[in-house]
Amino acid sequence: METHGYKGKLLKVDLTNRTIEIEPLNWDWARRYMGGAGLASRYLYDEISPSTSPTDPENPVIFMTGPVCGTRFITSGRHHLVSLSPLTGIFGESDVGGAWGEELKKAGFDGIILKGKASKPVYLGIEDGRASLSPAEKIWELDPYEVEQVFKEEWGPKARIACIGTGAIKGALIAGVMHDGADARAAGRCGIGSVMAEKRIKAVVVKGTGRPAVADEPGLRELVKRHSPIVAGRLKDMRKYGTARMVQAAEHIGSSPLQNWKYPFRWEDGAARLSGPAFYEKGIMVKAYFCRGCVIGCGNTVHVKEGPYRTVEGGGPEYETLNMLGGNCLVDDLEAVCLANELCYRYGIDTIETGALLAFAMEAYEAGIITDADTGGVPLKFGDPDAMLEGVRMIGESRNIGSVLNKGFRHAVSQIDDKAKEFAIHVKGLAIPAHDPRAYNGLACSYATSNRGAHHTSGQTHLYEHRLEVPELNHRPMGRFVVEGKGALAALTQNIMNVLDSVKSCKFAQDGGWTIGPVTQGFCCVTGRRDSIEDMLLHGERAFNLKRVINVERGISRKDDVLPKRMLTLEKNAVGYTANLPPLDRMLDEYYETRGWSKDGIPLKETLERLEIPSRV
Repeated sequence: METHGYKGKLLKVDLTNRTIEIEPLNWDWARRYMGGAGLASRYLYDEISPSTSPTDPENPVIFMTGPVCGTRFITSGRHHLVSLSPLTGIFGESDVGGAWGEELKKAGFDGIILKGKASKPVYLGIEDGRASLSPAEKIWELDPYEVEQVFKEEWGPKARIACIGTGAIKGALIAGVMHDGADARAAGRCGIGSVMAEKRIKAVVVKGTGRPAVADEPGLRELVKRHSPIVAGRLKDMRKYGTARMVQAAEHIGSSPLQNWKYPFRWEDGAARLSGPAFYEKGIMVKAYFCRGCVIGCGNTVHVKEGPYRTVEGGGPEYETLNMLGGNCLVDDLEAVCLANELCYRYGIDTIETGALLAFAMEAYEAGIITDADTGGVPLKFGDPDAMLEGVRMIGESRNIGSVLNKGFRHAVSQIDDKAKEFAIHVKGLAIPAHDPRAYNGLACSYATSNRGAHHTSGQTHLYEHRLEVPELNHRPMGRFVVEGKGALAALTQNIMNVLDSVKSCKFAQDGGWTIGPVTQGFCCVTGRRDSIEDMLLHGERAFNLKRVINVERGISRKDDVLPKRMLTLEKNAVGYTANLPPLDRMLDEYYETRGWSKDGIPLKETLERLEIPSRV
């Protein structure tokens, strides 16, 4: 069955038994969870039990598109991956753009559920309603650039590839799932690539010719025609500079990381050397990259043609990478960061996690906790681009201290020294990305309560408290250091992000006015549904709470909704920064009340009943 916005089918793959079933979409779940993150989480909940661990064959990797994917809806080229995370031990998810999701939809499927464990490496091939498993021993040790070339030659230029790199195969728990070859679209967070490696599946290749039906094509066309020039116009700097346009602004307000989040000084010159204009000054910017359905073009393509890091070519470093492998390690050599970005992609490891772990290791090296004996003689010093690059290689190749770091913060602290705990900047085992919660109180609450661990796009609360106006919600910016109302704001923005992650709309477009109102209109044009903004927010709230239930089954409660000590006790003391320490407990009380959770952070029975969420707790 196919209905508007959906293909009506999932692929369910049992890698142990090498069987593939085509399963009809659960339309009741699609009504309540829409698609993407929400629908994938509902399938995950059905596939696992409270005792399932991330390394169990029963733990699935779920790829899920959204109902707008493959349509003219603005920023429709996104899909979602969900699994239990081996890095954190709890719910894991990652969002990614590019062209792969649209191609899966064209091939006739809304999503894929991978379960079991193959006896030998395999890949899954999908084309126009057909799917098969094939041997992958010959490509098992290849990196994503090389895998892309192999499949483009075999399947043709229109094939789209999602695959793991060599880091996952060597045991890195910070491994993601890489997409689109040198264009470098990464589902980087939560270590889902390491789950694929455990299952011995190297890649998923898709190719198709179909399109999802749209209920109101003229209405959608008119909506997109009206909003596209507004979104593109407001975000024209992002098309020119990519997300690197934000580097200097973040440094200016004290939001970007420096020297493992210690902020001993301002870093204006360093930020300028890593900023969007620097790509042009260095002559390494080639062109903007657009995901499918995008009018923004926030990706950048780079080519370093001279110097010690020449030959770097492909998708360039994003804001997060520039700050985590750059500023957080005090490295302001743009070409070196470009190479580090390419290395991470070829290894298939998360640049956020890699940069955070390297800064942690550099501070531990300064303190004498990590020594030359651990690093193979490499002095892991802040500000040294060669040390940073060798650190990336050690992590990706699981060499020396890298074999400890690439298992994530919790493992690293347990193996290195408990004294290093204060240097480990993470929430629930997931590294804090390049937005400081001391710069935004609402973001602090959102980080602490995010279901996957700290991640800025789980709530994007900082965007709403700092600059974004949403007329359809009567929302205006509240000020970064306001406390009252920030717990409620964090809950609201997390619900909104779950709407966008379920429909599969890019969050950058919100800055261009593509907010919950027009997103709802577009969703209704595609599907023919008559959901209101309130209905959509209810769906988002339901998805967020279901993820919390999965985590509560794994022991998560208020004790885990915390921030690192450094974020709650170490004020930013550099000249020009406003000292602020987030009053987390006050905001959590308001947040839990808004959510309908107990004071210990457990969803109340009446909340789950209102949201129609089954509970095993």
